Amino acid sequence: MSRPETAVWQPTACILCSRNCGIEVETRDRELVKIRGDKAHPVSTGYFCQKAQRLNFYQNHSDRLTSPLRRRPDGTFEEISWETAIAEIAAKLVALRENHGGQSLAYYGGGGQGNHLGGPYGKAFRTAMGTANYYSALAQEKTGGFWVDGRLYGRQNCHPTEDVEQAEVVVFIGTNPWQSHGIRNARTTLIEIQKDPNRKMIVIDPRRTETAALADLYLQVRPGTDAFLLGAILAVMVREDWVDHEFLAARTTGFETVRTMLEKIPIEAFAKRAGISLAAVEEAARLMAQAKSCAVRTDLGIEQTLNSTLNAWLRSLLFLLTGNFGKPGGNTFHTYLVPLIGHSEEGEKQMRSAVTGFPFITNLLPPNILPLEIDTDHPQRIRGLVVDSANPVVSAADTNAYRAAFAKLDLLVVIDVALTETAREAHYVLPAASQFEKWEATFFNLEFPKNAFHLRKPLFDPLPGTLPEAEIYTRLIHAMGALPDFPDLKAAAQKGRLPFAMMFQKLLATHPELLDLAPVILYETLGPTLPDGAASAAFLWASAHQFAAKYPEAVRRAGHQGDGPMLGESLFAAILSSHSGTLISVNEYEDTWDFIRHKDGRIHLEIPEMVEAFNQLDPKEPVETNGFPFVLVAGERRSYNANTIFRDPDWRKNDREGALRIHPEDAATLGLVSGDKVTCTSKRSTVTVQVELADSMCRGVVMLPHGYGLEHPANGAGRLRNGPRINELTSTAEMDPIAGTPYHKHVPVRLEKLA
Repeated sequence: MSRPETAVWQPTACILCSRNCGIEVETRDRELVKIRGDKAHPVSTGYFCQKAQRLNFYQNHSDRLTSPLRRRPDGTFEEISWETAIAEIAAKLVALRENHGGQSLAYYGGGGQGNHLGGPYGKAFRTAMGTANYYSALAQEKTGGFWVDGRLYGRQNCHPTEDVEQAEVVVFIGTNPWQSHGIRNARTTLIEIQKDPNRKMIVIDPRRTETAALADLYLQVRPGTDAFLLGAILAVMVREDWVDHEFLAARTTGFETVRTMLEKIPIEAFAKRAGISLAAVEEAARLMAQAKSCAVRTDLGIEQTLNSTLNAWLRSLLFLLTGNFGKPGGNTFHTYLVPLIGHSEEGEKQMRSAVTGFPFITNLLPPNILPLEIDTDHPQRIRGLVVDSANPVVSAADTNAYRAAFAKLDLLVVIDVALTETAREAHYVLPAASQFEKWEATFFNLEFPKNAFHLRKPLFDPLPGTLPEAEIYTRLIHAMGALPDFPDLKAAAQKGRLPFAMMFQKLLATHPELLDLAPVILYETLGPTLPDGAASAAFLWASAHQFAAKYPEAVRRAGHQGDGPMLGESLFAAILSSHSGTLISVNEYEDTWDFIRHKDGRIHLEIPEMVEAFNQLDPKEPVETNGFPFVLVAGERRSYNANTIFRDPDWRKNDREGALRIHPEDAATLGLVSGDKVTCTSKRSTVTVQVELADSMCRGVVMLPHGYGLEHPANGAGRLRNGPRINELTSTAEMDPIAGTPYHKHVPVRLEKLA
């Protein structure tokens, strides 16, 4: 095909982080030729970072799958038809379910960095499997915070966001937005804060990151001591009476318990344990408490380290004790069009995994326990696993434990666009269409007061032999005999959405057991009536109606008109037709208090388990290293690493080996210079890495990036691995006791120079 004389730019979104910035792309044949920011996108408004320019390395590389694969007895794969693959997988799943119960099956994944449209179909598939066992990256990172949110606000899906753009003081803890983003238009926003003399930025991180270099106050905390530092800051606020008594009296309960807890701690000893001067702790407390507004943003740095759930509680107390909640420039809640998470009851109704007895949080189980749930002789062990858009062999803790566990499965099915490391362990591999070959969307819509949703049209036809996840799951559900046909619904849909709605509501009222299968029913009945092949977006029709009924005034403020069902129709029509995204809600700050789910309408500051954990903190310096004198922070974000979505190493412009960063003085003690090779050894394994000296590091700390260690076809024969596979070093045993999040940011290691 010849390139057109006039470039045609198509709107879509970047898929490399949770921001999913709107972009426009110029395509030629099946290539992404040029990429620029989409100014019409309601959130990113034209912003994007340098990584998005490399998206063609995701779309077009030599590891793309174009046929279902079945493992032969000798371990190699053979191509099979879709009909054979669906029939055999469905039969094996049904046999496992009938012989061993639904708890013998599990599901891992459900969308990588923005391909979330298949998620509701995955949920319907889990219903057909008869299992609640759901593992995901969210449960590897965020469930400690979700658990805390449940206690503070009444439900685990009461999720706060941060109004960084309007805050007078912004606090970044364990996050480097310059590289990891996570906030709106990160680099532009950071520069604006840094240049404004009336605004302040506080950064808490073991490494002087690019964000820390812009900060007014940088606290270089020792890894794993965040709870000591945050506790010291909070204790100073209480000591100086820098708390918002009016807010606490009107909106919260439990402050007296929290105050008593904080009054007891030796502030200077806590600060020293964290490696921070008392003066710096006091300055941080003063800046946060005396600002007109203060927003706190945290990420994996405190979510995957020691005391991670406790860190989440203390982080929340920073903005709650100072009254920086539910107001401009503070932290607040947001609406969900399609919720990413649910709520798991505690107490007598609490669900737990069958083997380890680990509790569900937000209806999720942590990947750290999955190998133990498989590699055991327990009669209720997991025997069948379906992995969708995830690569736990590389991305979850303890690669070797995962390989051993997967070898014991009776059935492992992987749905993905590429022959990933996890796919190479599977019995069946099903090729999905790429994110740019199907209708897609992200459910990372976490904005307040204005929230938006972006339904993305495909840029290309699917590669021959691939299918979107909605179609894959629908075929599997039918093959498992879990869903009949609905000819009357199909006929009603052809007459219009109003008669369809009446019949659809009647069906679910008569058969409530079909509710979890509703996405598939909508896909097959309403889906064919949607324009441009947008059948997989059919469930958004129901989501739009539910959203409009729940937040009618906020939806009208976003520009959608109508009363009752017509408001939902207006919202759905806008989502379907606005290819750069559309506003879905505009809230008032006073709406914040309608999100609280405790019966008394208050925030419950006291969490007994967290008070107990805090009281057990001991500021004495640890002296025993057990032969591992360094702390490895596994998973640093850099200019050219992302996740396992990018497999071709040629996408990197620099740092191709994923160098281990170390402080020059630490390097000198080992006789190292930049470019040297060392072995990095943990309790679990050893990897060989290249050294890079960096005075931005804290002494005694080394860092490796994630997204390396992937195999890719070599130019000739065979496959090459590029860079360190860091999860060969991490352990499933090292995890938070409440949430099960791994200690990726605190891995004891030793280094030895290679000749």
